[in-house]
Amino acid sequence: MDTNRLIALMPELAVFKIVVDEGSFTAAAKKLGVTPSALSKQLSRLEQTLSAKLLERTTRKLVITESGKGIYNQCAALHEATRQIVEFTSSEHVTPSGSLTIAAPKAFLSIVLQPMVLPFLTQYPDIQLKLKARDGDIDLISEGIDVVFRLTEKPTEGLVLKHLGKVSLSLCASPDYIAQRGMPEQPTDLYQHDCLYLGETTTDHIWEFVKDDEIHTVPVHGRYAVNHSQMRLRGVMDGLGIGIFPDFVIKKALASGDVLPVLDDWTIKGNYQGDIALQFAQTKFMPARLRVFIDYVAAHLSKYTVS
Repeated sequence: MDTNRLIALMPELAVFKIVVDEGSFTAAAKKLGVTPSALSKQLSRLEQTLSAKLLERTTRKLVITESGKGIYNQCAALHEATRQIVEFTSSEHVTPSGSLTIAAPKAFLSIVLQPMVLPFLTQYPDIQLKLKARDGDIDLISEGIDVVFRLTEKPTEGLVLKHLGKVSLSLCASPDYIAQRGMPEQPTDLYQHDCLYLGETTTDHIWEFVKDDEIHTVPVHGRYAVNHSQMRLRGVMDGLGIGIFPDFVIKKALASGDVLPVLDDWTIKGNYQGDIALQFAQTKFMPARLRVFIDYVAAHLSKYTVS
């Protein structure tokens, strides 16, 4: 395809992205100030040029095809590149301003990042933050995420990575529970105890412990499972049993004596532990708002003893 036709395709690709984002030709036409029939004709030309069906049109809704999903992702990347070019030529490249969308696991966002938000917004009054509590996989481009935090031993490939620290998993129980049921000395002792786990999957009640060359895989049991860290910690503090947590969740409770460490000479394998990985899409023109946010979080987490 020659250069002139490629250039001519760009508006049609932009229209396709807007139609998908808005969910209908009518909504997209209203946003662009044109008629729905004009947009429909543009999409038909695009499909003909690409020799691919992008949208299934019904009387009630538009359904994006598999080919359309792949092309939409490329359109989203093109949109992001265009936004970066505009920002490079604007004052935003120098002055921290504009919107940032941040995604992070729920507990990490609430306990570690949330206390940093107000001071950051006070220091940078022209920046707006949108925070998303997300524990699963995230596609930064298609979901409009600027920065994602992950607690993982395997950061996402293809994204810029900044290591901000380490998080490990820990067990704890209330002093009253330990007084009544005794302190476990080996992972296998947990068979005789009530344990609190996430209950997100069919296997997250199976805890793996490692020390030197010794490995124990223990299916635990208990009467209470909840995938909310603070609620699970409340259950532990109320004496419902032994819980497993990222260490930043129980840091204050350990310091105050509300909970006691359990089997702290063993390493626990599982999700929500490993590197604190801050990741974002590669860009030649980093907006000032993104640069100051990354620097701010990195500086404050260096003062926060996570593990």
